[in-house]
Amino acid sequence: MKIIIAGAGEVGFHLAKLLSFESQDITLIDNNKKNLEYADTHLDIQTIKGDATSIKILNDSQVKGSDLVISVTSSETTNITVCVLAKQLGAKRTVARISNTEFLEHKSEIGFKKFGIDELISPEALAAKEIELLLNQSAFNDTFQFDEGALTMVGFKLSRNASFVRKTVQEAAEIFPELHFVPIAIQRYGTQYTLIPRGDTQFKEGDQVYFITTEDGVEELYKLTGKVKQEIKTVMILGGSKIGRRTAKDLSEAKFNVKLIETDREKAYELADELPKVLVINGDGRNVELMEEENIHDMDAFIALTGNSETNIISCLVAKSKSVRKTISLVENMDYFQLSHSIGINTLINKKLLAANNIFRYIRKGDVVAMTKLNNMNAELLEFIVHKNSKVANKKIINIDLPRSAIIGGVIREGEGVIALGDFLIQPGDRVVVCCLPRSIRKVEKLFL
Repeated sequence: MKIIIAGAGEVGFHLAKLLSFESQDITLIDNNKKNLEYADTHLDIQTIKGDATSIKILNDSQVKGSDLVISVTSSETTNITVCVLAKQLGAKRTVARISNTEFLEHKSEIGFKKFGIDELISPEALAAKEIELLLNQSAFNDTFQFDEGALTMVGFKLSRNASFVRKTVQEAAEIFPELHFVPIAIQRYGTQYTLIPRGDTQFKEGDQVYFITTEDGVEELYKLTGKVKQEIKTVMILGGSKIGRRTAKDLSEAKFNVKLIETDREKAYELADELPKVLVINGDGRNVELMEEENIHDMDAFIALTGNSETNIISCLVAKSKSVRKTISLVENMDYFQLSHSIGINTLINKKLLAANNIFRYIRKGDVVAMTKLNNMNAELLEFIVHKNSKVANKKIINIDLPRSAIIGGVIREGEGVIALGDFLIQPGDRVVVCCLPRSIRKVEKLFL
């Protein structure tokens, strides 16, 4: 695919990096020479220095006939302008990064496609949504919903008292035949190796395991894994960043009791006016005495969302030492993902990764409506729509030539999630959720073309 990315900042560079690994034809445009020099020397891509809103620059990047134009600069106005111009100049699909989430709320009303913008993404809104989902599924350290919860992916570390530790997948299925979930990926304790489970794969203590489950299956997983579902109502947020602001707003509207700590006095007053249901405190969240004064030990969850990854991690560790059950930290450095569980933080989130996951589905072949990468694991989850000419249509799962490094996690039919086993017949119109390793993606895509 021919892909043009406007903006070589954090999100743009991360996208270019991921896409270049897949041998896509990437052109990266930015005004900042330093950003481009770094990308040019580290990635196998073409770079162009200039203003992406310039028609000449867009033509130089061969925008006409390009498959995808992604504008992720720090300026919302620039991103919208780039996409409108690119579409008029012949780009097939455009994606604009925005910060004003009102655009998302009124997307259908405004009709952005009429202007030439196919998709809007907001890393801040994506992060806020991810945080709310993690709080609602408090015992899990990773989660993702398909079709508003018709199927849900949950990830967690297996403790010693989980019912199926030391049992194979087949043995677990025989003991619990009525369960509404299926394991889709395992990372062995102390390794970076991702395993797609088969019947003879054994669950081991300390494994990071991902399941696809229906709504009923979530409760079953709590029981069988020894996890305790604890309702989270009181939340402390550190940092009034865009993500902090959005998260505080969403959680307070969802009836959580929210305290937000912001170090900048003027900003704290602004947030207090903007968020009447949130208790805003002006102070330094790194100050342990302040956190104790604000009853950190009574909080169900602590979420660190400042612009500094190290501050966020240390603050979460302090919160954990004060017996806060759920800690979530925003980080910029992807390498920190490997440390999260070993140092005791429940979940790390990264807005670059969330934005990239949201955009990645546009480069997959077949009709992909949702996609996510498993945190710190070499696997993707894709939701495909089955068409009448798809190779999987009107076939039982057992008869589909699926690679060993891929597994069907579930099927959504007419809005209802089903954990589909070998004798399940896939029909046109079904939405099929597949987990696969990178080496099998091309083969999986062909099954749904």
